[in-house]
Amino acid sequence: MDKLFHSLLKAIGEDPKRKGLLKTPKRAAEAFQFLTKGYGEDLKTIVNGTLFPSETDGMVIVTDIECYSLCEHHLLPFIGKVHVGYVPNKHIIGLSKIPRIIDMFARRLQTQERLTQQICDALESVLKPKGIAVVLEAEHLCMMMRGVEKQHSKAITSCVKGLIKKDEKTREEFLRLIGR
Repeated sequence: MDKLFHSLLKAIGEDPKRKGLLKTPKRAAEAFQFLTKGYGEDLKTIVNGTLFPSETDGMVIVTDIECYSLCEHHLLPFIGKVHVGYVPNKHIIGLSKIPRIIDMFARRLQTQERLTQQICDALESVLKPKGIAVVLEAEHLCMMMRGVEKQHSKAITSCVKGLIKKDEKTREEFLRLIGR
């Protein structure tokens, strides 16, 4: 990948031999590998058996989980927050696993819509909850730095299943608790 970034620098009219750019191809390759490391991760390894028995039927919500991904159309970042809520069905998951699952999918080339769906589907497959909801709000640098150049726009996507989708009061509780 170093060679590709070296070629890219040349293609944009830069001199890869310039002092400030000598290590840039290597650094850029390492950064890109980190930003796409989700391709080498899998759900089973991340969850690692951290489901715990629980008789609670109260909603479990984790809000404001930082999320960084790369737009698959322009390879530019989108940055946001994910809010996850679920109604347990006999077990809960270790709370730290939720952001790890988010990162696994976010560290791939993405669209926000698909990322939201993948997070929800993965958590549903692991937890088998009575209901689940995922809301992702993000700012897209592809909209801010190029094209339409709108600095304060935010995209919001959601995926809602089961009890949270079917029961209006449960859905309203989730939205109220995440501040929506």
